[in-house]
Order: sequence, then structure tokens, then C-alpha cells
Amino acid sequence: MKYRIDIFNNLKFKIMEKEKNNRRNAIKAVVASAAAWLGISQSKAFAKPEKSEKKVVGDVHMQDDVPLFSGAVAYGNLLFIAGKGAHFEGDITAHTDHVLNEIEKELKKNGSSMDKVLKVNVYLADLQDYQAMNKVYRGRFGKNPPVRTTVATYGGVPGDSLVEIDCIAALD
Repeated sequence: MKYRIDIFNNLKFKIMEKEKNNRRNAIKAVVASAAAWLGISQSKAFAKPEKSEKKVVGDVHMQDDVPLFSGAVAYGNLLFIAGKGAHFEGDITAHTDHVLNEIEKELKKNGSSMDKVLKVNVYLADLQDYQAMNKVYRGRFGKNPPVRTTVATYGGVPGDSLVEIDCIAALD
């Protein structure tokens, strides 16, 4: 009796494995058909993505002949732009306009745009400048603005700028 149960269980297992393989093959066939219809070869559809490398695309800022930070870095299809400030006499509106113009130049230089910015960090020397900064900032990133964090810094922004802004943008 035990022998018959073992044979039955073995046969049941083989049937289940065959059904599982048939489902896998069916799914592979559907994916391959869809890829062919979209003009993607099967090798591309199942290929591992290429490994991204960090590429410095902006100026490297030095301190005592030692690299301190990069002005911009590309990684995969992302562009990271270091904080830009305005180092001249002026009010928050002049500083904000200058910083946003500098960011836009860096984005364009590297094949991106204000519309492709995904994340922005705004650092204010004084939180009282929040509303005035927003008046200049508003609309500069297109109809779908990026996510944003705004903070007031304790002790001010380096270089006596009233605002510093950094961002992350898409390159595709």
C-alpha cells in the first residue's frame, strides 16, 4: 500500500512540475511576443542593465590643492548639481533669480533642463525671506515642479549668499 502511495505522489509531483514549466514557457512566449511587437530583441529584453559610473561633469572645487567637492556629477540618467549661491550685494529676489539662472545654465550644459528637475533643496539665510524667494522661484521649473525642501540655516549660507539651491535632475 505504501509503495502505491509513493508512486502516486511521484506521479502527482511530475504532473505539477510539467504544469509549472508550461506556465513559465507560456509567460516567456508572451513576453517575447510583446518585445518583438515593440521592436525589442529578446536579448535586450532580458539583458542586465549596464552598470552606471559616477562622472564628474562640473568644476571640481579645491581647498589647499585637495578636491573638496564637484559642482555637478552625472550618474546613470541622473544629474546632481551642487548648491549654487549668489555672492554679491543684493536682496533675496536678486539672489534667488541669479541662483536659478546659474542652475539652469548648468542643467543645459549637461543635457537637461528646468522641466527635468526632480528634487530641489533651498537653503535660506533667513526664514523671513521665504515668501519673497517663492515669488521668484514660482513657475521656474515648468508646469510640473519638482519636490522641494526649504530650510533656514543656522549661521547663514556660506559666502554671504541669502539663498543656496541644489538639485537633482533627469538626463533622459
